[in-house]
Amino acid sequence: MSTAIGFIYPDHAAEDDYPLAEKLLRESGVSVSLEVAHIYGTDLHAVPELLDLGSPEKLSQGAALLAEKQPAAVVWACTSGSFVYGPDGAPGQIAGLADDAGVPASSTSFAFVNAAHTLGVKKVAVAASYPEDVAALFVEFLAAGGIEVVAMSSQGIDTAAEVGTLTPEQVLDIARSHDHPDAEAVLIPDTAMHTIGVLADLEVELGKPVLTANQVTIWEGLRLAGFTSVQPCLGALFRGRPDNDNLRS
Repeated sequence: MSTAIGFIYPDHAAEDDYPLAEKLLRESGVSVSLEVAHIYGTDLHAVPELLDLGSPEKLSQGAALLAEKQPAAVVWACTSGSFVYGPDGAPGQIAGLADDAGVPASSTSFAFVNAAHTLGVKKVAVAASYPEDVAALFVEFLAAGGIEVVAMSSQGIDTAAEVGTLTPEQVLDIARSHDHPDAEAVLIPDTAMHTIGVLADLEVELGKPVLTANQVTIWEGLRLAGFTSVQPCLGALFRGRPDNDNLRS
């Protein structure tokens, strides 16, 4: 019987990254069920709407939807809906979710920080789909976690639904055009963007680790549930170290 890990995902955009990741993990011998529950809000990358989307009431609804799956851990699968609470408010957001779910919990924003620390990455480039004011809040959140952003770009896309329509080549282009020579990794912080299927291409193209929202969210859930197995198709993060020479091969 596989272990369930729960993910609270806002609206609809790139949630099919999760069954794809589950398939890849099962192929590597990791018996896990990635369970996605949806909550809904205004599909807009704007601070007031994001604060509402990540509210205790909304996350409590998500935890209730996941309860019947008996997850070993729950992750709030939304970067902007977590970092918008800031480094002071985001821990309380997750503590409330853990209380509601009755299991360890986290969010995509904390997953990015934890993933960077695991890889020993201190300087990053951020290739964000959000409007600039929202993207700047992610930079502040990373800085509070000891991660320096040496370059930040903003695509200025207003809605998650639009981000979800980006093609693999467009995702590659966003990462390619917004890398920086001083960056030890490139971070792509929107769970609305399809990235699981292009992780290998992204890392070969850039020659360095690439951390994407759905990737780190899944990794965080596995970490909280006690999984230590790896899956090379899910990037350098799942190998546990930034093997840059191998990435360039």
